[in-house]
Amino acid sequence: MATFNKFNSFVEAEAEKVHNLGSDTLTVALCAAANAPTASNTVLANLTQISYTNLSSRAITTVSSSQTSGTYKLVLTDLVLTASGSVGPFRYAVIYNDTAASDELIGYADYASDITLATGETFTLDFDGTNGLMQKT
Repeated sequence: MATFNKFNSFVEAEAEKVHNLGSDTLTVALCAAANAPTASNTVLANLTQISYTNLSSRAITTVSSSQTSGTYKLVLTDLVLTASGSVGPFRYAVIYNDTAASDELIGYADYASDITLATGETFTLDFDGTNGLMQKT
């Protein structure tokens, strides 16, 4: 996956019990280059998303949410998005907490240029299975 950038509000939301990363539903939102997310965005409503009419499920599966020796790690299953018609363009893959009341934002990846999927094409969000999406000490 492209470099992960967290939203500033994620740190506070985590400390105030907005997120339970081990059990909440995490989902991906896609944004075009013209509608780039910024670190100061806080909730999904702050973003302008693309249309998902021709796209497969955007829900992410959590493999593990655990700590070892004081280091927390969130590991996610790679997400394969499949187009059943034209999808995009998008440049940013935003992870948000779909369980949280206001769909609070967690972080995003910048893929450096817009991507458009044609019917039958796939795009894989390749989450790091070893180091996880994030680690915290």
